[in-house]
Amino acid sequence: MVQAVQGAKVVVTGAGGGIGAALARRFAAQGAKVVVNDLDADRAKAVAQEIGGLAVVGDASSTVAEARDALGGTVDVYCANAGVGRDGGEPGAPLDEQGWALSWDVNVMAHVRAAHALLPDWLERGSGRFVSTVSAAGLLTMIGTAPYSVTKHGAYAFAEWLSLTYRHRGVKVHAICPQGVRTDMLDASGSAGDLVLKPTAIEPEDVADALFRGIEEDRFLILPHPEVAEYYRARATEPDRWLAGMNRLQQQWEANR
Repeated sequence: MVQAVQGAKVVVTGAGGGIGAALARRFAAQGAKVVVNDLDADRAKAVAQEIGGLAVVGDASSTVAEARDALGGTVDVYCANAGVGRDGGEPGAPLDEQGWALSWDVNVMAHVRAAHALLPDWLERGSGRFVSTVSAAGLLTMIGTAPYSVTKHGAYAFAEWLSLTYRHRGVKVHAICPQGVRTDMLDASGSAGDLVLKPTAIEPEDVADALFRGIEEDRFLILPHPEVAEYYRARATEPDRWLAGMNRLQQQWEANR
């Protein structure tokens, strides 16, 4: 058992399936009281019933108040897990403004709104834990989907900012950055996902394992795929070489789609 989460009051957004459901199950197994949030009422209620948790149905951007009430007035751990993957269109094609706006709202602003609602209480009592499900795309990038890549960079930057700003005041922050995970989002990623993500895809439970190891070790950056650390290092130290390699992937994708 991880002592840091035993008895904690936890919210997991996007928890009707995939990574969110795996996180909800793991927190519940560790003795936490869990709110399962999802837009899909049936899926949220099914996971909540399975783990003895509470279902809060609705948009992740506005779930804090209702979740806090369901938990008796306090949230100890907030998992900003809900996300969307959208193709914003290639340069020269009609711009999908709606896809960009949705990606920004769910992948970044939902995290910002949650933190804004949670921080006053956390800072007053000197404790709180914010878990951001980002993506390796937030450290690197992903071919074929500019909105996902750009907004996941934003989600990572916001998690990083929270950590550097509030860690001395008791707020713990974790950024989870996996590559492919066998979820509905991976299935919907199309040929780009087939090429880049599926060959090394892991199970949602592997992501939960990585998070809980990170909590025990008090680590900010959680890499369920350890090789991402080397890719991230190459991107920082040899950007042109890294970009050339990514461009080769882009060309391979274009040739086969």
